[in-house]
Amino acid sequence: MASDADSFFVPNWPVPDSVGSAISLRCGGVSNGQYSSNNMALHVGDSVVNTQTNRAALVKRLNLTGTPVWLEQVHGTDVIYAPNAKDMPQADGSYSDKAGVICAVMTADCLPLLLCNKQGTQVAAVHAGWRGLAFGVIRKAMTQFCPNDESVLAFLGPAIGPEAFEVGPEVKQVFLDNANSQAHRKAISSAFTVSEKKGHYLADIYALARAELNECGVLDVYGGDCCTLSDSGRFYSYRRNPVTGRQAALIWLNEA
Repeated sequence: MASDADSFFVPNWPVPDSVGSAISLRCGGVSNGQYSSNNMALHVGDSVVNTQTNRAALVKRLNLTGTPVWLEQVHGTDVIYAPNAKDMPQADGSYSDKAGVICAVMTADCLPLLLCNKQGTQVAAVHAGWRGLAFGVIRKAMTQFCPNDESVLAFLGPAIGPEAFEVGPEVKQVFLDNANSQAHRKAISSAFTVSEKKGHYLADIYALARAELNECGVLDVYGGDCCTLSDSGRFYSYRRNPVTGRQAALIWLNEA
């Protein structure tokens, strides 16, 4: 895991040399108060100037030549082709097969998912909260991102951990209702354990994402070992504090 002034880390996964990726941390920026200090989101109440400064600093530290394709995320399943994006499209994922186009998603407990094919010619970034996961945002991304069934690598970025994500029974039921197969349903069930709170469950969002990826034929899955809620030094968490910033997960194809 490499870093620059603790403002981001580079995911540890065996991507081709043509693929670059990074995930910002909450430190190393200029934002103040509850947004301290490296907030990447414009929609959370932070100063626009500070947020833009944080974004620009991240781009510079990563030696990127373009501007990330920022999305208006709505917990849906739309995934767009990033090279054609204009302004701030409403979507929860983007993909690209063009060098220099930077796919990005922002999170603060939801799961940021990065994807690339093993040939190093396609990349995608997906915002996967529980609603998006349950209703098929990963399946949608796979259909658009890699329609030729090429081998795919996946990285599960920082999200709320399995010991912290408490949900009601309706959440488990939504996932089960959208299962594609008996094996998929079994994997979903095993991602929920009974909580100490009566009638509730602890949901493993990483296990739910792996179940979705496996159902899509993706077996090379990395990451999934953080907890945004418990690690307040490195990550923003909406459950810890509803007024907070967002970290960003970025992926791109390097220019020759």
